[in-house]
This record gives sequence, structure tokens and C-alpha cells, in this order.
Amino acid sequence: MGTVTIGVSIAVPEPHGSLLQELRAGFGDAAAHGIPTHVTLLPPTEVDAADLAAVEAHLKQVAAAGRPFPMRLCGTGTFRPLSPVVYVRVARGAEACAWLQQRVRDASGPVARELQFPYHPHVTVAHGIDEASMDRAFAELAGFEAEWPCTGFALYEQGADDVWRKLREYTFGGSVVPAQGGHAGVERGRIASR
Repeated sequence: MGTVTIGVSIAVPEPHGSLLQELRAGFGDAAAHGIPTHVTLLPPTEVDAADLAAVEAHLKQVAAAGRPFPMRLCGTGTFRPLSPVVYVRVARGAEACAWLQQRVRDASGPVARELQFPYHPHVTVAHGIDEASMDRAFAELAGFEAEWPCTGFALYEQGADDVWRKLREYTFGGSVVPAQGGHAGVERGRIASR
């Protein structure tokens, strides 16, 4: 059966996901259209195709133990010079993302693995492009904000064409996110003028 490359992530919902993907492409990141806009829980990981059923069962258990939580993106950051990445910051929901990714990568599960760098939830908007374009991404998205209730995550597989495709969504078990500021379920996103 061979191996497949999988990843687990929280999708950035519309219209924010498409907006950030188009901006990423506009900064010159050739991979932009092959990678849905997301917050990573499990980075690209090679597994035996025969183990996918076990991975899916494990993720179902992780989701069942999870609860919806508010996510908020705000402003930019960078991993340079350590890694050529500019990102939008996770201003709210980072602790929940860290909890989830630990459970996804649990040593007793089918995708146990060490990370190359300490976990830092973020949304990549430029990766491996020239420094001037990275600076532009950092500056142009400094005022970006978006928020939504995170109700689950998804399993993705990378195709031979390097495009990531969703295999399955996992919804958290239990309660719903309480209303915030009197606007239950309202999604907001904007790039603030500076």
C-alpha cells in the first residue's frame, strides 16, 4: 500500500481563509494555492497507508475529548532568522491549540512524533520567499484581525502534486461556544488601517 503524507489542522474559515491564501500568493509564495489556510496541529507526517484507519480512530477520540473554543487572529510575527516564515498570530485560542496538538501527537497514538521546533500556533502567510516580500507580508498584515468559534479540526493528505486535500473533519464533542459580546456565531475579519 505504501506511505502517505498527512497533516492535522484547524482550518481558517471563510472569508478569512481565502483572503489570506490570496494574499500569500500575492506575496510570491508559490505553495499558497496548494495549502488551505490553517493552524497546524500535526505537521506533515509520513505514515503507512494501512495505518490511516488507526489515525482516523485516534483523531475521533481526540475530538470527542475536545470542546469548542474562541479563536482570534491578530497581527503578524516571524520565525526569522531561524526559519523563513511570516505568520498571522493566534491571539486567542493558543492554549487550546497546544492542548490539541499534544493529544494528536500523544506517545501512545499512531502519529507520535517529536517536533523540529517548539509548538507555536500560527497561520503562515509567507514561507521561503525573498526577504523584501517577507517584510511586505509582515507589514501589510500587521493590522489583520479575524475571530470565530473553533468547533473542530481536520485530517489532510498531501497529493503527488503537493496539494493538501481534506480527508475528514472532526467536530468537538460536548457543549457549544457561549455567546461573546452578544453576537453568537458571528464571524469577523478585517485588515485595520494603521
